[in-house]
Amino acid sequence: MGINLQDVSYIYQAGTPFEGRALFGVDLEIKEGSYTALIGHTGSGKSTILQLLNGLHVPTSGSVLVDGVEILAGSKTKDIKHIRKKVGLVFQFPESQVFDETVLKDVAFGPQNFGISEEEAQAIAAEKLALVGIGKELFERSPFELSGGQMRRVAIAGILAMEPDYLVLDEPTAGLDPLGRRELMAIFKQLHQEGMTIILVTHVMDDVADFADYVYVMDKGKLVVSGQPKEVFQQVEFLESIKLGVPKITKFAANLERRGFVFEQLPITIDEFREVVSGG
Repeated sequence: MGINLQDVSYIYQAGTPFEGRALFGVDLEIKEGSYTALIGHTGSGKSTILQLLNGLHVPTSGSVLVDGVEILAGSKTKDIKHIRKKVGLVFQFPESQVFDETVLKDVAFGPQNFGISEEEAQAIAAEKLALVGIGKELFERSPFELSGGQMRRVAIAGILAMEPDYLVLDEPTAGLDPLGRRELMAIFKQLHQEGMTIILVTHVMDDVADFADYVYVMDKGKLVVSGQPKEVFQQVEFLESIKLGVPKITKFAANLERRGFVFEQLPITIDEFREVVSGG
């Protein structure tokens, strides 16, 4: 059924001298099976939206609908706990969330917390660890003995072990080297191809162009632009005015255009650029 935000506003520390409005009447739809990107400068409200999607926050006003289940200002944790299983949230630097004595136990913790037997939870954990590239030889190791990239994969496996319908990613490749970033994005692409809905927050515009089928642009707590990446990234000057970029090849093409090269539409991927310049 998908996720819908309907006229959602959010105020941090409402009613105190420190209150601050993070969102202003946001309406957006995340279609089931989509790969949706959410982009915006720091403080634009995108991370607040992510935490609304799985009930870590409830809206100050408006409603969040997850497969028809409504989250409102008065929603209680016990009433929306099941949404946190349905919507898996991978925080930025998720490796800070690992805690158990072995890799396998850490990943199995979430399913057990929702009532699954230890044996079944460990079977699920082993499957998800294999999916993210963690071999059996590491299952009995302490997660704190692993490299940073391996710890991140373990943390992501822990979210996948909850078998969510929606995977929400907050800057999932932050701090990784180029190879680690490509490998992780390939995992998310595979999950999407297998039917999982992906919601991605990232500052890497090339990833938006390469993977997302729809993008929402936030600025100062408001939704300002939405559409397919190939449409949104035509607005180079506007995106730069709100401190966002565009894919590298789009920026390059825009510079060529200023020198007289004519594009029917600015390319957003290397393959599109090659097709245009080769006359294909």
